[in-house]
Amino acid sequence: MPIKRETCIDAGEITSLFEKRKTKKKRKMEQGTLLDEALGSLHLSGRVVLLEDCVETSAAFVLHHILKRSLSQPPHSSNVVVFVAFAHPFSHYDRILRRLGCNLVVQRDNNRFFFFDVLVDCPDGEEGKNSDGGLVALYGKIQKTISALPQENKHCVTVMIDDISLMEVAAKGSTNLVLDFLHYCHTLVSEFGCSLVMLNHDDIYSDTVRPSLILQMEYLADILIRAEPLATGLASDVHGQLTVLNSGKERSRNKLSNFQFKVRKTVSNISILEAGLEDHLCLRNFKLWVNIAIEAPK
Repeated sequence: MPIKRETCIDAGEITSLFEKRKTKKKRKMEQGTLLDEALGSLHLSGRVVLLEDCVETSAAFVLHHILKRSLSQPPHSSNVVVFVAFAHPFSHYDRILRRLGCNLVVQRDNNRFFFFDVLVDCPDGEEGKNSDGGLVALYGKIQKTISALPQENKHCVTVMIDDISLMEVAAKGSTNLVLDFLHYCHTLVSEFGCSLVMLNHDDIYSDTVRPSLILQMEYLADILIRAEPLATGLASDVHGQLTVLNSGKERSRNKLSNFQFKVRKTVSNISILEAGLEDHLCLRNFKLWVNIAIEAPK
């Protein structure tokens, strides 16, 4: 009898544990859609997304989230990502996306992920005969890549740039060259219906007046995502906040969302936003902890 009673209790505890895990997993899935809900439609075709961050609060994890989101469609999906990297090599993004459940090597082999490593292709702007830092040649490669895609894929392309501030370095500090390159990329949005996602560091400029580069990028953006420290200062349980202004299309037009997030360091120098949710009263204010991996500072 004691054995039977103990067996029954253990079985009940196991069932309860499974139910709790199932509920927790379902809740995490719901929370993972909060940022997607702020972004709007699952397909960002024809839209420009600008990510702005600062030294204290990086927005790189949002870039990784959008990258995974773009590639996590069904295998028969026609979604394609053209990634222009000024900041890190391919291995950096592949390591992070693997932690998020996305294999960039497989996506690259399936012609769904095209990676342009500016650090390798033209580390000193060697391709730029006219001191353009190789940007003209780089745009030519991007346009050629998209033009070579099957017709059904051309309307489902996401061009991602990481990051704009280092592009200025490649262009030898020429803001005009960077603006020309971005305007060229913007023509892909109107010509093919592509989406354009850009990351820029907002606090590297010392001028008291905001540079025209930032103002023009914000003017082009349909969705502006800004990562910044909490207005109330440092906190042990919250590391920063995301403000998402969606001035795009459909029901998401002119929607303002604000997320608070916490980053915790784990093994392998990877930081993960943990699960949790707390509603606030003003606008659409959430605390957001989702399973997004970012590289921790060494």
